Amino acid sequence: MIEYQIGDASDLEKIRELWEGLNMHHHERSRHFRHHYESWNFDDRKAYFEKLAGSGKFRIDLAFDSDENRYVGYCVSSVSVELHGEMESIFIEEKYRSKGIGTRLVSSAVSWMDSQGAVRKRVAVADGNEEAWSFYERFGFFPRMTLLEQKG
Repeated sequence: MIEYQIGDASDLEKIRELWEGLNMHHHERSRHFRHHYESWNFDDRKAYFEKLAGSGKFRIDLAFDSDENRYVGYCVSSVSVELHGEMESIFIEEKYRSKGIGTRLVSSAVSWMDSQGAVRKRVAVADGNEEAWSFYERFGFFPRMTLLEQKG
């Protein structure tokens, strides 16, 4: 039984383990930036999210498995003062994928961004995770440009 909840920056610790799963997912798939995911940690990401929350609108959509008493998915979203909406981070545990949870989280995030007056909405997909593009296309998100970054 999946329950859906809405949270804010005070709920970030609820997604720690899930975010670490996302980081591992990207590490495994990255073709050029594995070192980034090896050195990245949740405390740094949490600080970034808290900064976002302080400078604009911020929300976490959560999926909670009440039978197992644990969170199994999340979507962190923000809307800046310029009214740019972004799904900052999203992850659903592998065994819970293809069950409509991601669809519910993204739909909720997009609706919230719309209600906040977002004039632009986006989601970044990491290199090596292009299979996610077809999922986001269902919500009207398409590749607009590719950002190249020099390896350091």
